[in-house]
Amino acid sequence: MSGCVFCGIVAGEVPAFRVVDEPDGVAFLDTRPVFKGHVLVVPRTHLVSLADLPAEALAGYFGLVRRLAVAVEAGTGAGGTFVAMNNKVSQSVPHLHTHVVPRTKGDGLRGFFWPRTRYADDAEGEAYAARITVAL
Repeated sequence: MSGCVFCGIVAGEVPAFRVVDEPDGVAFLDTRPVFKGHVLVVPRTHLVSLADLPAEALAGYFGLVRRLAVAVEAGTGAGGTFVAMNNKVSQSVPHLHTHVVPRTKGDGLRGFFWPRTRYADDAEGEAYAARITVAL
């Protein structure tokens, strides 16, 4: 879809720290992560919400999300992950996406208040993406 930043990332027109690019979806680092290693998983086609995801795509898409939850934990040394999705309300980009956020005990995340950080530079972002990719 014209003007959608996530569609631009899927098409390779917008730069991103890609973790994986498969038929079922594309995953890349969030540019303003809750914690470093925070990944966004998007379907390749432009869909606005979960309700728009065809039933036949559920297993592939959520299979990829599940694999990334394991990889984010392993690749960042986290104690677990937080997997979340907004549908329309609070959706900063109107393209279906699932957050996979690394978590550690005592990390300070409370409820739905998501403090954001940034990567120090492109090299740090690339290093986090590579660690998660290797863990896949």
